[in-house]
Amino acid sequence: MAKGLVVILTGASSVGKGKIRDLLLADEDLKLFFSISETTRPRKENEVDGKDYYFVSYKQFAESVKNKELLEYTEFNGYYYGTPKAQVDFLVSKGKNVLIEVEAQGVGPIKLNIPDSVAFFVMPASEEELERQITERYKDDEASVARRLNKAKMEMELAPLFRNVVTNEDGEAAYKQIKEVILTVLENRKNR
Repeated sequence: MAKGLVVILTGASSVGKGKIRDLLLADEDLKLFFSISETTRPRKENEVDGKDYYFVSYKQFAESVKNKELLEYTEFNGYYYGTPKAQVDFLVSKGKNVLIEVEAQGVGPIKLNIPDSVAFFVMPASEEELERQITERYKDDEASVARRLNKAKMEMELAPLFRNVVTNEDGEAAYKQIKEVILTVLENRKNR
């Protein structure tokens, strides 16, 4: 059985990765399974443990790091997030294609573990548009707006390191551009 493909989706904070992710996961041509992250962040009211995230204690997260059970991990706003390695390995070994959504700095460790993975960096239509989106989404918390704007600017500096950079002027168009690349990679793998 052929191994599945790992697709990594990253980009600037609040750039609209969620909409693109949802379109990719809903596309039956791609047959993507979502890699659920582990986090120490408290569960929000509408979130489901094991569907949105695996909600764990700081101690459990530290154990995952110590035991090298995460492909990558990061911290933001005092909470930790990571990609469980066993889940991805299991799906890929069963021939399933896996979508991992991570912070930009998490792509390197994943690529080291899974060199044939395909990464996409999503850029905003403009810095002004990104600033508007962040300000609108976090309008009640000026400190959060400032942190997220700084984070997004630092993340965008990593874009030149990516082979696949997609500008998100329109979520549907960005999704189609990513889909085209994924289908090409899958076709090339079949012909090897």
